[in-house]
Amino acid sequence: MGKSDGGKRRHRNAAGGTPATVAASRAGVAFTLHAYEHDPAAPSYGEEAARALGTAPGRVFKTLVTEVDGALTVAVVPVSASLGLKALAAAVGGKRAAMADPAAAERATGYVLGGISPLGQRKRLRTVVDASATGHGTVFVSAGRRGLEIELAPAALITLTGAITAPIARD
Repeated sequence: MGKSDGGKRRHRNAAGGTPATVAASRAGVAFTLHAYEHDPAAPSYGEEAARALGTAPGRVFKTLVTEVDGALTVAVVPVSASLGLKALAAAVGGKRAAMADPAAAERATGYVLGGISPLGQRKRLRTVVDASATGHGTVFVSAGRRGLEIELAPAALITLTGAITAPIARD
């Protein structure tokens, strides 16, 4: 497992950026990128990121693609918690939620599993960010590939994704 390189502040898209960093740059959002050496054998990408970055797992959020009443929906929850599917369905006025087919998630977002970012997705999906995000000055989400996290203010994450917030995580 590698260590974070400390990240670099980015305000404009650098060559080789991901769709997530391009989206944040175009929106003029202040963010910090944090790269670390990804271990393909890691059992949890999110927990690996929290350890590599030396930050509390409650500040690192995973992006989960679900289906609520047949519509793809993104849930952003802390890596230290699991997603409450009933809470997610209720948050968007649906009746039933389930995890999406991995291939459908990759097609809709343009990212591979373990690197799905809530930012810069190929198709803008309805998004719900767990309400706990607003209790932090900054949060970390995938920047669009394994081993790369983007740190930004929760308000920026919510604005860029067009998300609503709701208590969708459970311990």
